[in-house]
Amino acid sequence: MEKLTNYINGELVPPRSGLYIDNYDPAIGAVYSLVPDSDARDIEVAVAAAEKVFPTWSTTPAEHRSRTLFRIADLIERDLEEFALAESIDSGKPVSLARAVDIPRAVSNFRFFASAITQFASEAHPMEDTAINYTLRNPIGVAGCISPWNLPLYLFTWKIAPALAAGNCVVGKPSELTPMTAFMLSKLCIEAGLPSGVLNIVHGYGTKVGAAISVHPRIAVITFTGGTKTGGEIARAAAPMFKKLSLEMGGKNPTIIFADCEYEKMLETTVRSSFSNQGEICLCGSRILVERSLYDTFKRDFVQRVKALRIGDPLLPDTDMGAINSKQHFEKILSYITLAKQEGGTVLCGGKGGTLNGRCKNGWFIEPTVVEGLPYNCRTNQEEIFGPVVTLLPFDTEDELLLYANSTQYGLASMIWTSNLTRAHRVAAAIQTGIVWVNCWMVRDLRTPFGGMKNSGLGREGGMEALRFFTEPKNVCIRL
Repeated sequence: MEKLTNYINGELVPPRSGLYIDNYDPAIGAVYSLVPDSDARDIEVAVAAAEKVFPTWSTTPAEHRSRTLFRIADLIERDLEEFALAESIDSGKPVSLARAVDIPRAVSNFRFFASAITQFASEAHPMEDTAINYTLRNPIGVAGCISPWNLPLYLFTWKIAPALAAGNCVVGKPSELTPMTAFMLSKLCIEAGLPSGVLNIVHGYGTKVGAAISVHPRIAVITFTGGTKTGGEIARAAAPMFKKLSLEMGGKNPTIIFADCEYEKMLETTVRSSFSNQGEICLCGSRILVERSLYDTFKRDFVQRVKALRIGDPLLPDTDMGAINSKQHFEKILSYITLAKQEGGTVLCGGKGGTLNGRCKNGWFIEPTVVEGLPYNCRTNQEEIFGPVVTLLPFDTEDELLLYANSTQYGLASMIWTSNLTRAHRVAAAIQTGIVWVNCWMVRDLRTPFGGMKNSGLGREGGMEALRFFTEPKNVCIRL
């Protein structure tokens, strides 16, 4: 059985504790590799390595840093099939999804920021004949990057690429539930010639490794994607140290469907936006709000399409939905389906764990589940489930729609389906989410800022916003 290693100071090294964590293949419910059970000692060594090389890396010309990141991107693309297979086994998602979306987007993350750093300009503000002010943006130092389990390589590179491009050194922690692609990335960084200590990847539990990153006095900036509860713990630990924070957390995203929508396009996309990656994407729509005149037609057609989704072995090419990432999360999702019934909901399809034959007979599968008849303010409609469970709710007026849509503590993303451009602008402005997709879903332009409102996030990632986050502005005023 393979033992993964940490990547510290340019070397693949075991954890200081000598202990390991079982890494499960969700599709078969069995251990298939071992993950370092690291702790604060490993973080201390990683920080020291990052600090040592920071003066050199931070002053390396942007074009040179750019070329290194492009080399890493090329190597990931070269090994795309191996990465997709590893991510599928690690996370339970269909290998076809990893191949088509996750790994290519990780490549794009490196390439985008490798290019963007060479276009990163400072601002100048002349004061007529008095003075000229200009802004220097210098790398901050050592960045802590903590990523989640649902999109392992995609979101890990989303964090480390801008940090490295801007001249910072990184101590990164991938999820202990999906460590394999980060481990593979470690090897490619060595092959690409990334200087020792510039990127350090430390595996382990959040309570040990993540906590050590959060409280380390010489890690000045932290970016985190994960649950709102964990984000709050990081904020409480980091605030007294005045660390710079970017927190991308939970979501309870509304899909809003008006009767004048482009129906077939909406229907096809709404099935995807509800159940892609088993609903384990922070941007999935988990509450579907439908104008009452269209409600019965949509319910009939939507349930029919959902029932046709193929739950199966993630390694098979025709699988639409794979396994839930962990047994603990599997049980949490099932508990919410039970709660939905207790709150008076009617299960229109799904509602139970899926049983497969053969290789995956012991895997953690859940049928795509659609529930109706619940009040907008019940727990099922207010709390993040993060799985293949969606609720349907009709609305009559825009005021009613906005009451439902904005009622949760979350404000990450929303989808609006309408042919009325005026209405689209009006509702988009009134929806309390950081991202609004109109007549589409998951159309991403890496130049735009990314993040949520309310309990869904703090700060923004993506594009030049990310490069600004990983730099410290300094104003220089020269008297004329």
